[in-house]
Amino acid sequence: MPRSGKFIEQLVDRHYEAVYRFAYRLTGNVQDAAELTQEAFCVAQERLRQLRDPSRARAWLYKIARNLYLQNQRRLQQIPMGDGDLQLAAPPPQHISAEEVDEEQLQRALNQLPEEFRTPLVLYYFGEHSYREIADILGIPIGTVMSRIARAKEKLRVLLGLGVDSLSGPSAT
Repeated sequence: MPRSGKFIEQLVDRHYEAVYRFAYRLTGNVQDAAELTQEAFCVAQERLRQLRDPSRARAWLYKIARNLYLQNQRRLQQIPMGDGDLQLAAPPPQHISAEEVDEEQLQRALNQLPEEFRTPLVLYYFGEHSYREIADILGIPIGTVMSRIARAKEKLRVLLGLGVDSLSGPSAT
């Protein structure tokens, strides 16, 4: 396994955009996504010896980014944030089409999903990973991946006020 500065440069060149997109979908904002991406590549550089198969670098980087994200979330949950009352706006219109959902609306809905549902959904739709790849990245059974994606889609439909057939994605593999 190459451990040179040149190799980490190649990792950044090849995978920065994909890791950033993944981080953005996890965090929901540009600044946090940029920080998470940078932190992930710093950790990757420190742990480069752990990358056994360079062809699996993207999945390895996603795993690092997700673990950092979860660590940050745990730290944030330890800080008291007020009374915890969640004020919900009026329900969304009953059946809008997927084409009517804008990027910000989608991100707000994704942010409302629990991480255990959001991450597999983001990896599947935005990272274009197969169920098997997601199972490997997250270290969970493939059946769990499938059920979490299905449940996440159901929750998104409700949050976005979409009809039943509006969130079909890549073919299941």
